[in-house]
Amino acid sequence: MDMEDWSYKCADKQVYSITFCTFATKEKDLKARTLKKDKVNIITMGCSKNLVDSEVILTQLKGNGINANHESGESDNNIVIINTCGFIDNAKQESVDTILQYVDAKEKGLVEKVYVTGCLSQRYKDDLEKEIPQVDAFFGTRDLPALLKKFKADYKHELVGERLLTHASHYAYMKISEGCDRPCSFCAIPLMRGGHVSTPIEELVREAEHKAANGTKELLLIAQDSTYYGLDLYKKRRLADLMGALADVNGIDWIRLHYAYPTGFPMDVIDVMKDHPNICNYLDIPLQHGSSDVLKVMRRGTSREKQEELIHSIREKIPGIAIRTTLIAGHPGEGEKEFQEMVDFVERMRFERLGVFTYSHEEDTHAFGMADDVPAEEKQARANHLMEVQEQISFDLNQEKVGKTFKVLIDKKENGYFVGRTEFDSVEVDNEVLIDAAAHYCRIGDFVEVKISDATEFDLYGDVVE
Repeated sequence: MDMEDWSYKCADKQVYSITFCTFATKEKDLKARTLKKDKVNIITMGCSKNLVDSEVILTQLKGNGINANHESGESDNNIVIINTCGFIDNAKQESVDTILQYVDAKEKGLVEKVYVTGCLSQRYKDDLEKEIPQVDAFFGTRDLPALLKKFKADYKHELVGERLLTHASHYAYMKISEGCDRPCSFCAIPLMRGGHVSTPIEELVREAEHKAANGTKELLLIAQDSTYYGLDLYKKRRLADLMGALADVNGIDWIRLHYAYPTGFPMDVIDVMKDHPNICNYLDIPLQHGSSDVLKVMRRGTSREKQEELIHSIREKIPGIAIRTTLIAGHPGEGEKEFQEMVDFVERMRFERLGVFTYSHEEDTHAFGMADDVPAEEKQARANHLMEVQEQISFDLNQEKVGKTFKVLIDKKENGYFVGRTEFDSVEVDNEVLIDAAAHYCRIGDFVEVKISDATEFDLYGDVVE
């Protein structure tokens, strides 16, 4: 599993009050409450893989006739399901804070039941049960049938592949596998998600066909480790075969690959990208560091030299491909020399997209036995420095796009602009294309041709080409 761009969505969540009618007698009040149907609100913390899990929960509940919504702003939800993240310190704290927020709402009578599921619950279930006994039940990452039983509901196999989306329908995340077999020093994902399990190609194709029939134009392939896909089922890597099969689904215009582990990267994936115009020239390949010594401590199975050779090979096969990566600042063993090697690495590679995380000292990981000897302030300073380097690289690369025309998928309208993305940008984490809504009309979910007129470090501005 690799560090990713985590979107913590619940920082500003509010607990909404519920107003019950006042009846003259307790008997009438009890009867009114008994007849009140459950209404479920699902709250998602963490990454896109958690979002997919929440969408599956939502689909199963609705399939069982239960009134459920995702992150609803309505005031009459009486049951809350919190799908937690337990990956790094900030994510864990935000999940705990959200649980406490809804537990407080329960104690005030604003909600009746609070259920907790997901990674934090999987990893710390015993501790959470002791510390927050007001929660009605905790569930792990693979306990959906047990969660459904709390609603007297059954897991409906006929709903597999028919996931209800919690966002605009023109794009959809597709989780191609679960869990991870990698031994990375810093990562607790195998503790929470278990070993790698691939979803069969035919099931994913059926899911893609269903999504396309319901208006989805872009599939974002996600996993803990996408390049390991198929080894458990087919005894060989079959990511390229999967992508080719998905590319043949009628109605899917873009396919985007995320979280490709670099060690043992299957180069036939790049060949499939070249052969299918609806597979985006985009690759999310978390590299984590630019020092061979630190990569060895991280147990990544590669070196800086091998990573550079891989990036050069990919760019040689597909000139103009956008490569996104993530790096970790402050891992044990990272001194000033090793950090400078990472800075030099970024300057040489000139990644189109880059995210930087500070190292989080996670119990039960291999690195937890090492000294966490880089102070938090220094970790953040190093991360900031890397992003300053990247800002200039991104600005220079964006300036090269001025005057050129790109196919853009419109995601939303916001602050007087239609906001979209090129094939070189993923949802929420990458650059956006802004189109003046006063000058142009665009429909959400449509593709338009846009000529770029201006660019900043992380945004492009343009006009629709009629």
